[in-house]
Amino acid sequence: MYDRSLPPEGLAEFARAAERLGVDDLWVVEDLGWAGGISSATLALSATERLRVGIGIVPAPFRNPALLAMELATVARLFPGRLVAGVGHGSPEWMAQVGAASPTKLALLEETIVAVRSLLSGATTDVAGRTVRIDGVTLVHPPAEPPPLVTGVVRPRSLELSGRVADGTIIAEGQGPARLAAALAHIERGRATAEAPRPGHELITFTHLYLGDDPAVKAPVIAEYSGWLGIPPEDVFLAAGDLSTAATRIASLWEAGAHTVVLRPVGDDPLAQLTAILPALSRG
Repeated sequence: MYDRSLPPEGLAEFARAAERLGVDDLWVVEDLGWAGGISSATLALSATERLRVGIGIVPAPFRNPALLAMELATVARLFPGRLVAGVGHGSPEWMAQVGAASPTKLALLEETIVAVRSLLSGATTDVAGRTVRIDGVTLVHPPAEPPPLVTGVVRPRSLELSGRVADGTIIAEGQGPARLAAALAHIERGRATAEAPRPGHELITFTHLYLGDDPAVKAPVIAEYSGWLGIPPEDVFLAAGDLSTAATRIASLWEAGAHTVVLRPVGDDPLAQLTAILPALSRG
């Protein structure tokens, strides 16, 4: 992950360096006041040749579905097969700051995903939902290969929604194998109720990487995610410690069912941490 705290002008070189290291994915962030997800993804894609680039995540209340589909279609046509589009509820506090808070978050997210997928397929789309209204819109330039639409969600009902309508689910930082397994159960429950199940469902897990043992570095991360997830500090999961310990903790996420593990380096010199950890993961 290219952390939101890093300046946008450093993204292109970071992406090229990550590609040289042999990683499969690079994920960019859209958070209020930090950086735009679609512009960041486009920059990373244009700077590299093979990396898959994921957007984690655009908030559905902040994006008109037709405009979102238009933007994603353009990027997907330019870089076929290399974009993953993450959509979520967005932070309630941030959405309230910009007048986009929604009392119907679940309906808005589901209707957004359904509408965007229809538009990206090239279909003339009509949606008369609780929150989304689209009347006979067709993309003139739909992508030949629509990007996967994945959700970044946390709570059980949202996870079931993701299983029902999305191509994958992003599991937020701080959650270890046990919470991953619990999330999978909710996702599978949603998939079982889908009218037309998607052919597959990618489980994407974000996790902090810290090759060190300084409590002053870990403490702010643990405090933030303990509060956000509503879990005890000792339950916040990080891939932290020496090289062997961090690699073992990353591997435990794959063993718990993750298809993709996205590392979010903590502390100085994130590329140095990636350079160190990747050979240990390859050996595993």
